[in-house]
Amino acid sequence: MSERRATVTRETLETRIEVSVDLDGSGSGRFETGVPFLDHMLDQVARHGLIDLVVKAQGDLHIDAHHTVEDIGITLGQAFARAVGDKKGIRRYGHAYVPLDEALSRVVVDFSGRPGLEFQVDFPRARIGEFDVDLFLEFFQGFVNHAQVTLHIDNLRGRNAHHIAETVFKAFGRALRMALEADPRMQGITPSTKGSL
Repeated sequence: MSERRATVTRETLETRIEVSVDLDGSGSGRFETGVPFLDHMLDQVARHGLIDLVVKAQGDLHIDAHHTVEDIGITLGQAFARAVGDKKGIRRYGHAYVPLDEALSRVVVDFSGRPGLEFQVDFPRARIGEFDVDLFLEFFQGFVNHAQVTLHIDNLRGRNAHHIAETVFKAFGRALRMALEADPRMQGITPSTKGSL
């Protein structure tokens, strides 16, 4: 496989986002989003996905974090789509179950070329610190739409909102890692009966 890296900059009247990804990295991350809890979650994706990830964001945080979080998801999705390229030789599908104390989440991803999100996560409270948990859905919807993936996220149990969020993002990173791994039996082959994704 050739180098699977990309840098994408996205600028609107509300935000300026820059994302760099290396899908074959070591799990290093650098995050300057202005949204500390999101930085913490993105770090889980990098570490558990073994993806090198840099995210810098400037947004209208004086209003709230909505535009910033959503636009980071969009830009991250664009960077993944660019880095993954023609998808030849990848496993395509990935899944992970991750526990943290009482919480357990499952994430399943398909680099299908078709955007679709099923997000079944009920948080026991509306905020984790200053972070509005409604924004997780916006983040993942932005990612899905622009990475062109099918993504199922299910929290199976949990009482602590922080634990639930952490299991979701760790499982997301691990599912990405599995889906994007080289399949030694699929060298140079697109993993689809259609011949393209």
